[in-house]
Amino acid sequence: MSEHKAQFPKTMEQLNQLIADISQLETNIQQTHWYMRGSEFFRLHPQMDEYNEELGEQLDEIAERLIALGGSPYATTHEFIDHTGLPDEKITWNQYSLPELMQRLNDQFKYLASQYRIGMEVSDEEHDFSTQDMLNGFRAEVDKWIWMVSAYLNQGPLDK
Repeated sequence: MSEHKAQFPKTMEQLNQLIADISQLETNIQQTHWYMRGSEFFRLHPQMDEYNEELGEQLDEIAERLIALGGSPYATTHEFIDHTGLPDEKITWNQYSLPELMQRLNDQFKYLASQYRIGMEVSDEEHDFSTQDMLNGFRAEVDKWIWMVSAYLNQGPLDK
């Protein structure tokens, strides 16, 4: 096991970063799910469940890959909060309009895509091509979400 740790330290660190970020993102998506309102409610409300289902699958694969490399995935809410780059913000009913909630979500998807890119770069640097391949597929899925939410917001996927 120690051979793997020495072999892929940056990759393992980034996988744990992704675990923290995905765990926080799932919470933030659940907030959007609970607090959304408006004419698009019936279409977007179940979409949040789909995002969380897909993120749950990604999270599981990332944690299993980290274990396969000899690492220890973050597994507590304290670890997630201490390490995520995403907001852990209490929100309330009517604090955000539906477009504001969706913009917030899109910004967080863009952050996650950037973390996948970092993971792809460090796994390439360390020649861990299996991890790189896994992260590339996840990044493609998140890029699709960014495109779709951006279109809902009447933006291009590369708009800031």
